[in-house]
Amino acid sequence: MADNPLPDVGEWYITEEGDRFEIVAVDGDEQTIEIQYFGGEVEEVDFESWDQMGMEQIAAPEDWSGPFDDLEADDMGDTEEPPRSGDHNDPLDQVE
Repeated sequence: MADNPLPDVGEWYITEEGDRFEIVAVDGDEQTIEIQYFGGEVEEVDFESWDQMGMEQIAAPEDWSGPFDDLEADDMGDTEEPPRSGDHNDPLDQVE
């Protein structure tokens, strides 16, 4: 049995093989852990399998777009300028 960290939703881990993943759900009743790899694949493992996986906890990757490898820079909006307050509709404009 490996000395793995406890699974914590939102935390990132790396396997001995170099696969990075995030915990997206833990079901104590079913004793399963849902993980999403950096590339976007989702897998469900049981608690026993978790204990046998070799891994360590890591910081979240800076490039959050890994699962969306087909995105272009323009798909993420204008990254050169910060948003301006006039870029959206003000709900108070609808009040008469």
